[in-house]
Amino acid sequence: MDTLETRELRYFVAVAEELHFGRAAERLGMAQPPLSRAIQQLERRLGVRLLERDRRGVALTGAGEMLLSEGRAALDATTAAARRTRRAGGADSVGGPRNRLVLAVKAAASQELLHKLLDAYAAEPDAAEIEVLPSGTCEQGEMLRDGRADVALMHAPFNSLAGFDSEELMTEGQIAILPAGHPLAAHKTLSLADVSDVPDLPLARWSRDGTYPPGPGPEIHDQTQLAQLIALGRTVAVFPESARAWLWAEHIAVPLTDAPPVVTHIAWPAHSRSLALAGLIRTATRL
Repeated sequence: MDTLETRELRYFVAVAEELHFGRAAERLGMAQPPLSRAIQQLERRLGVRLLERDRRGVALTGAGEMLLSEGRAALDATTAAARRTRRAGGADSVGGPRNRLVLAVKAAASQELLHKLLDAYAAEPDAAEIEVLPSGTCEQGEMLRDGRADVALMHAPFNSLAGFDSEELMTEGQIAILPAGHPLAAHKTLSLADVSDVPDLPLARWSRDGTYPPGPGPEIHDQTQLAQLIALGRTVAVFPESARAWLWAEHIAVPLTDAPPVVTHIAWPAHSRSLALAGLIRTATRL
């Protein structure tokens, strides 16, 4: 048996993520017995055990871990196909234009580059409409995989470019964004060590893959929250140099002498055959 149905994958991924048949059934909006039967049938068809069941609960086998990873990717791909098809035909919004591209960007990052790209592409004949979709620090890759975006500005080393085609657009240094009244704000330059362990000013923590790294700093959900907390003297953040564009009067940016350079890429799904996307990529590489 070399094929799987989308329904089977959706059932299995729900159970594998919840590790509980009752919660998975509730999440799927179905009764537990048919869900259990569906998983058992899937195991028989594949000829492998996907889940270990005992009194302590449910656990994934090695084969189950493999199917969870592959299943998530397959479900993302089918969702992406539907979203991009509807967008290409203008069916995703009432009266929406055909030939529209969604560009995912990290909020407030690479503002000058983004303005130049949008202006240059708009001047091209037959340019598609570009919808700019702001995202969190590490969300652009997920948006490309599940079809919420067609193309993204991504920043190495913070974003992984694995599985995407990309072109390098810009390299820049990094800065520490500090409260204007903090003693460190008076320095002309700082090192990463200078800002990584300040007792009264812990580093802000951004979610990556749904989890926050350990540390005493506040969990950051969006740029406005971060700006407010820096202004109040509650945290410090490290950003690319281009983030100076969104600083408040209560902020000070200090260059970091030993932070690795940040490379901005324009990235897109490797299998894309969109002519509009190809035109946007050509424009970006000419900037």
